[in-house]
Amino acid sequence: MGNILLIDDDAAFLKLLEDYVAEHYPSLHVLTCNDPIKCLVSITADLDLLLIDLEMPALDGSKVLAYALSKGLNKNRIVIVSGHDADYLHERFPMGTCLAVLNKFEGKQKRVLDMIFKSLHQKSLAKTVCPEPGQGKTEL
Repeated sequence: MGNILLIDDDAAFLKLLEDYVAEHYPSLHVLTCNDPIKCLVSITADLDLLLIDLEMPALDGSKVLAYALSKGLNKNRIVIVSGHDADYLHERFPMGTCLAVLNKFEGKQKRVLDMIFKSLHQKSLAKTVCPEPGQGKTEL
């Protein structure tokens, strides 16, 4: 099962994403958190996707990103979302900083996020059908 952690101080946005993923990608497990400080304990290197809001009180997304990287999470499993336009986001987070930086209110940007969810869903289903060596049922 694909494990996703969504961190955003906007509870309505979190609920919308959580419901959307549950309906369209049932193989994915979503944990949501609207307090970035409380979420830090849930950030581990084995997350399949970490979605971080850039603007949050107490601890902004760039600090959460730095923390996640320090915990060993691969940068290609991290997406930053924001209300800022794409040009600002790409300037602040140059290519290679993380998997993607997206404006959470633009339709085309939401389609990119949907492609990410779809890819994780397909990988999760493939793991279920063909477990990696050492996982699943072992016969003697």
